[in-house]
Amino acid sequence: MEPAQAADQADPAGRPAGTVVATDSGLVRGSSQNGYRSFQGIPYAAPPVGDLRWRDPQPVTAWSGIRPVSTPGSPCLQSTEKQLLGSEDCLYLNVTTPVRAGRRPVIVWLHGGGFSTGAGSDYDPHRMVVDGDVVVVTVNYRLGILGGFGYPGLAGSGDFGLADQQAALRWVRSNAAAFGGDPHNVTLAGQSAGGMSVCSQLTSPSAAGLFDKALIQSGSCLINYPGNLFFPGMAAGSPWTDRAQVEATGSAFAGAVGCTDLDCLRRAPAADLLRADLAGRPGGRFAKPAYDTPLLPAEPAAALRAGAFHRVPILEGGNRDEHRGWAAALNTGWPITEDRYRQLLTAAFGDRAAAVAAQYPVGAFPSPAVAWATVATDRIWSCPTLAGEKLMERHTRLYTYEFADRTAPVEPKLPTGFPYGAYHGSELPYLFDLTTWPATLTPQQQGLSAEMIAAWSGFAATGHPWPRFRDSDGDDTRLFAPGAARTVDVGAEHDCGFWSTF
Repeated sequence: MEPAQAADQADPAGRPAGTVVATDSGLVRGSSQNGYRSFQGIPYAAPPVGDLRWRDPQPVTAWSGIRPVSTPGSPCLQSTEKQLLGSEDCLYLNVTTPVRAGRRPVIVWLHGGGFSTGAGSDYDPHRMVVDGDVVVVTVNYRLGILGGFGYPGLAGSGDFGLADQQAALRWVRSNAAAFGGDPHNVTLAGQSAGGMSVCSQLTSPSAAGLFDKALIQSGSCLINYPGNLFFPGMAAGSPWTDRAQVEATGSAFAGAVGCTDLDCLRRAPAADLLRADLAGRPGGRFAKPAYDTPLLPAEPAAALRAGAFHRVPILEGGNRDEHRGWAAALNTGWPITEDRYRQLLTAAFGDRAAAVAAQYPVGAFPSPAVAWATVATDRIWSCPTLAGEKLMERHTRLYTYEFADRTAPVEPKLPTGFPYGAYHGSELPYLFDLTTWPATLTPQQQGLSAEMIAAWSGFAATGHPWPRFRDSDGDDTRLFAPGAARTVDVGAEHDCGFWSTF
């Protein structure tokens, strides 16, 4: 019986569905929890190892019998602060679905991590699944040098991680029905690098028809930064790079590790390549998807300006204090004094630094570090996001939000004693249980979490979570903060009129 046929014959009385499901590659057995079923570590593409390293994802080899899928597959190879983890054999996904049979909206979640870290299994979506009555699929995709490597003449240079995401979406179209999902109502969602991935897929011709809605958290197509503003010493740029650059970088890298061709590079141990890539370069050389490629013909910002993106409903937003985590890290190693604040502005803005300092005077903030974080938040994150939203709403239905709980839980790995506010990633515990960060929400925050889950799942279900964004209105962005829900004028709140003159 084909998967879609199995789902179509689900019990009309809504009795619990089973834990054995037929996928298009074979039977899988998951587990049943309190109100939901979990299927972890399902392969959606062949292991990209050996001759398949740096090739587009290939089909899974079918299996006989019932494959147990009660534990996640390996994360993709990556580096933590202390060690390497994961494997090159990592193209797995996880499906969480309500325990009762039915046909529900599907949310495909792409993790963040700067295109160099993270895994789908870091996100436990059972609260969204049970309370929002949706199916959630979390995905691994190749990272760093294995996901973004480029080399002259290499088909797919720079975009192997994005190609993995498209393979996962094709798997969802083929198999969602067997897990109680609606294959014709798929929302592609992600945060940070995951949001930037959603943006990439919005502008990728080969992603046409693979999803029906898009949800972007802190990952706008227009994000960009002047030199030294994201972090001192970091060059100007965006989350994407051009194919010629990544191929030149790949050619130089090959020489540095003693290789003169791709065959040599494919024979090298993946861990050795990752170590060489990371040496002296946090994040590595290949942590940006490439454009000017068949998968991504144009940089997403340029595509958006040209109106060259898929016409699906979009929910997009960010956090009130995005850059405070980076400010805390900088402030820990080298405290940001008032003098240093001026130095940082000069490094980023040159002869325009005085104008920025006048717009963001130190005395208006709790500390010079918070002042610098606010400048970076507005210039890098909030105002480019708003500019992108103004472009998108010309062509499709758009809904916007800002997360603004300034009492949000703080990740344990962050330096202590800093006023983080609603920093980058702080909304995630309101949507997921994070396996790497068991955050505790207060009763008031639990209420905000329920509100956000209802909004996210409502968008996935209907595409109409609240009144749509229109450029002519300034205060139609939904604000998620403790207390009664309201709206916010993002442009006024983040001084976007000022930044539009830069």
